[in-house]
Amino acid sequence: MRAITVQDRDAGVGGLTLTDLPHPHAAENDVIVRVHAAGFTPGELAWAGTWTDRAGRDRTPSVPGHELSGVVTELGYGTTGLTVGQRVFGLADWSRDGSLAEYTAVEARNLAPLPADVDHVTAAALPVSGLTAWQALFDHGRLTTGQTVLVHGAAGGVGSLAVQLAQEVGARVIGTGRAADRETVLELGADVFVDLQAERLEDIGDVDLVFDVIGGDILDRSATLVRAGGTLVTIAGPVTVQPTDGRAVFFVVEPDRARLADLAGRLRAGRLKPIVGVVRPLAEAADAFAPQKRVPGKTIIRVVED
Repeated sequence: MRAITVQDRDAGVGGLTLTDLPHPHAAENDVIVRVHAAGFTPGELAWAGTWTDRAGRDRTPSVPGHELSGVVTELGYGTTGLTVGQRVFGLADWSRDGSLAEYTAVEARNLAPLPADVDHVTAAALPVSGLTAWQALFDHGRLTTGQTVLVHGAAGGVGSLAVQLAQEVGARVIGTGRAADRETVLELGADVFVDLQAERLEDIGDVDLVFDVIGGDILDRSATLVRAGGTLVTIAGPVTVQPTDGRAVFFVVEPDRARLADLAGRLRAGRLKPIVGVVRPLAEAADAFAPQKRVPGKTIIRVVED
């Protein structure tokens, strides 16, 4: 089968190559998925799991990408809940070969059934972004109706879904980004947009929850905006500053079949819409990791033409 692989950690994006690999093996409780569309996180080439297995052993050449949508072609021993021929979407394990391949082995519990009326490209934009947004807002941020949430990177793959989910529960939503993002973020349901390049972050005022996907100076300055009892949640890296009289949480998204199914239901009902930026073929996945210009939304790799 064809797959995108990495073998030289020092080569960065330049080390991504289109390679022929053996067909994956379905271990116990696994399924083999014929990948139709896949998503990736640009920073994952810096993750330890891209290069080593759970025991810390080198596993290169490895296949990056962890979001996928496709069709089950094989069941491993003991696998339950899914069937051959079923459409599915979800997350590949962080420390195993991922989704930028024609076939991949995935733990069945990391996948959810994909409704027939949801296309694979849209579905591949949902797992990491949707689960991250949900877990940040509600599992870690404890967001409720009437509270105010500040969402950084509100036009991005994660931030755009966070804006929609927060707006649906009746929260007041402040989204940040660049000037070109203003219309998109307001159309998603944000009450206020803040241009981080031209407007002062400190003028926003107190909020109950900050959801940060940027890190660095923006993360540090955002801590001062959290009111007493509030929460700062980030996926950018360990927190170095703490809000006064508040909490700070750094987390890594976790698979959740039930929540994936819920997100798919919201998508079908028109209550949630992932922003798909650019769709590229598998052969161009390496270029997609380092685009020549900034692309709003989520970049998706189409592995199979439906």
